[in-house]
This record gives sequence, structure tokens and C-alpha cells, in this order.
Amino acid sequence: MPKRFVVAASEFTDVSRFPVGFELAEVLAAAARQLHQTRTADTTLRTAVELAVHLLPGAEHAGISEIERGSGSRALAWTDEVVRSAELRHPGREPHPDRERLWTTPVVRIEDTGADGGGNALSDLGLRSALSLRLRADRRRLTVLTAYAREPRAFDEDATRIGRLFTAHVSLALDSATVREQLTEAMRTRDLIGQATGILMERMTIDAAGAFDSLVKASQRENVKLRDLARRIVDANDTPG
Repeated sequence: MPKRFVVAASEFTDVSRFPVGFELAEVLAAAARQLHQTRTADTTLRTAVELAVHLLPGAEHAGISEIERGSGSRALAWTDEVVRSAELRHPGREPHPDRERLWTTPVVRIEDTGADGGGNALSDLGLRSALSLRLRADRRRLTVLTAYAREPRAFDEDATRIGRLFTAHVSLALDSATVREQLTEAMRTRDLIGQATGILMERMTIDAAGAFDSLVKASQRENVKLRDLARRIVDANDTPG
């Protein structure tokens, strides 16, 4: 399960606030460097919401959430508590007007959540404008970056264009961080299984193939993941007595 973060405000000295014109390419390049310097998917998400407030014209708050089909949404990273509150379910209140449209379109822009009397969580929190952009999508799950503002009609075509360019960079950085984490975990798992195999070789006086086969059979018999069983063996071996 992804971790959740509240992100404190911070300054990105290489990233201008609300870039325009020819400055945009240079600023997006600086943002991309910031994103690719992150070492995990979690820190990529944290950096992305901070950068979104700096980059998107009109943005005052930002958050990244995961939407699961038929199961609502949950916040993964946010700039402040008002954004986290916007992601929570409220009895009798729609959490995000038009959010379902994100399953069929990559961008949803809400000009005024208070139109037609409001009656949704965003208008109740004083968030009158929202710009939602997809980061990832499959049949069951969406990952979405949303910028918010307290003024109605805060996001125009320029904000949408910059947002789409920015989220393309976020998606690439997120994919890279995820792959790095998976490779790191695979190496840790390999090392852990190697340690457990060595312990079994010593205890049972068998060769490496026999020790690994024994480990696999025990994993199947106990219905425990091979990695978890290996960790138990290594931890038990490290414990005195």
C-alpha cells in the first residue's frame, strides 16, 4: 500500500513560479531534474505536488490521489490538510464533481464548484476551482494529480497546457522510481534467499540445490512467500539461543 504524506511548503530555487513563454521549456527541464533526483516513488509524489503549486498558474493547493473503480479514492500526497480533506468521503456530499470523467478523458477542469448551489466536498472547503490530470491509468485504477484554487475559474487553457506537460514529466519520473524500487527489492530478496539457503546448507549438511529445494517446499507447505520464509530463517539464525 502506498504511503501517505503531508508535504510542507518549500522553495525550488531552479523553478520559477507560473512560467510563461519561452521560459516554460527551461522551467519544465528544471522541474524534471528535481523529479528524477528523487529516489523512491513516494518522494516523487511528494515533490510533484510541491512543484505543481509553483508551476501551474492559479494553483494554491495540490494533491495526488489514487482512484479505484467502484471503491472511491484515497490521497497519496498533498500540500496541506485542506487537500487531504477534499479526498475524504463525506456523507451526502460528492467528494469531487465530474471525477468519474477521468476514466475517459485525461483532463477534467472544474471552473466553479459552487455553481448550482455547490453541495460537494470541494465547495464546502472553499475550493472553487480544480484541475485534475491523469498520471497513470489502467482498467481498475487511476493516479491523478489535482490542483486547487479558492477563486472560481482559476485555471485557463495555459494552466491546462502546462499541467499536461508537467504531468508527462511526473509520469516518467514515477515510472523510473518505481522500477528502481522494484530492482532494489529484487536484489534484497535474492540476497535474503541466498543467506537462508546458506544457513540450511550448514544445518542440514546438503548442497545449495538441495537447500533451495527444501526452502521452496517449506514455502509451499506453509503457504508463506519464499522471501518471508527466508527472512524468518535469517532472523532466527541471528537471534542468540
